[in-house]
Amino acid sequence: MSLRVVARRRAILLAASGAAVLVLVLVVALVAVRSSPASPSPARSVQVATGIASTPPMGWNSWNHFGCSVDAALVERTADALAANGLQKLGYDSVDIDDCWMAPRRDAQTGELVPDPVKFPQGIAAVARYLHARGFLLGIYEDAGTETCAGFPGSLGHERLDARTFARWGVDILKYDNCNHAGQSTTSQYIARYVAMRDALRATGRSIFFAICEWGVHHPWTWGAGVGQSWRTTHDIADNYGSMLAIFRQNVALSAAAGPGGWNDPDMLEVGNGGMTATEQRTEFTLWAAMAAPLVAGADMRSLSPEDLAIYSNAEAIAIDQDARGAQAAPVRQNGKPAGSGGLWVLSKPLADGGRAVVLFNSTDTQQTMSTTASAVGLHGSRFAIHDVWSGTDSVSSGEIGAMIAPHEAAMYRVTVDR
Repeated sequence: MSLRVVARRRAILLAASGAAVLVLVLVVALVAVRSSPASPSPARSVQVATGIASTPPMGWNSWNHFGCSVDAALVERTADALAANGLQKLGYDSVDIDDCWMAPRRDAQTGELVPDPVKFPQGIAAVARYLHARGFLLGIYEDAGTETCAGFPGSLGHERLDARTFARWGVDILKYDNCNHAGQSTTSQYIARYVAMRDALRATGRSIFFAICEWGVHHPWTWGAGVGQSWRTTHDIADNYGSMLAIFRQNVALSAAAGPGGWNDPDMLEVGNGGMTATEQRTEFTLWAAMAAPLVAGADMRSLSPEDLAIYSNAEAIAIDQDARGAQAAPVRQNGKPAGSGGLWVLSKPLADGGRAVVLFNSTDTQQTMSTTASAVGLHGSRFAIHDVWSGTDSVSSGEIGAMIAPHEAAMYRVTVDR
C-alpha cells in the first residue's frame, strides 16, 4: 500500500471518529464561505487538517474510454493493472466508476439505488472490498438531477438516502454530475443542489471526497471550496488537441481559486486514448501537473503502450502536481505582453521548497524559440539550477530559461536558486 493511500486511510478513520465535531465546524465554515465566496475558505482548512484533498486526487475513471461499457470485472482488472504497471505506487490510488453502473429503477420497497445485476452481480460493496483489500479507493458517480446524463436514476430529492447507501457500500469518492436538473438552473439553485449532497455525505460519518461536476456553468471556483473538494471548471474534454487547448485556456486563469483542500478540475486525462500525438499527450500531462489538477486517467490502463505508460509514470511531473504547497501554476506576462500572447505561454508554479516549476508551452502550429527569466517567474538570485522534467538533464543559468519548443509542445523545468 502506498504512503499516500495509508495517509488517506488514516484520515478516513480520524474523520469518522470525530464526525460530530467536524460537521459542526464545517457548518460554521460554510456560513463564512457563503457570505464571502471569493475569500479563503475556513472549510478548506478543516479539509486539509483531516487529510481530505490535501493534494489533488490521482487515479482512473471509466468514462472517457469505456462510456457505459463498465462492469465489476473492468473495475477490478483496472486496479490489478495499476498495481502491476507501477502506477499505484506513484499515487494512482482511486478507481472510479462513472455513469451507467445502476439499474434503470430504484428498489420498489426501499427506494435505494440498485447496481445493474448483470454488470455488478455481487453489488458495489463487493467491488469496494476488492479495491480496499489492494489499497485502492473506490469512486462512484451520481447526478444532482432527476436522472443521470445517461438516463439512470438521479439523486435530486434522494440525497440522504443515496449518501447513506454509498457510505454503506464503502464508497470513498463521489463524482456528482449536472444533467436533468428539473429547471433548477440559477446560481443559488446550483449551489443548493450540491450543498444538499454535501450535507448528506457529511451526515453519514464517512469521509467521502466530493467532486462537483457542474461544468463551470456557475463559476464553482467561487463557491466550491465550502461545498466539495474539487470542482469541474469546464465542459467535458474530448480526445483531441483543440479540446485540450480550450480547456487549458479556461482553467489556467483560475489559479487563485485552487489550493490544499479544493482543486480546479479541468477533467480527465486523455493520454493513451489515441486522439492526440505523443507530443500533445505529454503536453496535456505537463499542463495538468502544473495546474495542480486531478491526475485521473481516462484510458484503458490494461493495455497502455510503453510510451503512454512513461507519460503517466513521470515521477517528477507527478511530484510537481502533488507538491505540498498546493499552488496552481499561473501565466506569466512576457515583455509587457499579455500572458499567452501569440499562443506562447509561460507558466510559473511556486513549490514547497522555494523553487518554481516553469512551463514553456508553444500552442501554435510552428516551432518557436521561447524564453523567460528567473525574476519573471518569481525567483531572485545570481545563479539558478534548472532541471528538465522530461529529459532529465540539468543545467545552470544566470537567469535565462529558454529552449526551442516544437508545435503543441510544453517543456517543464524545476528551477531553484543555486546561490
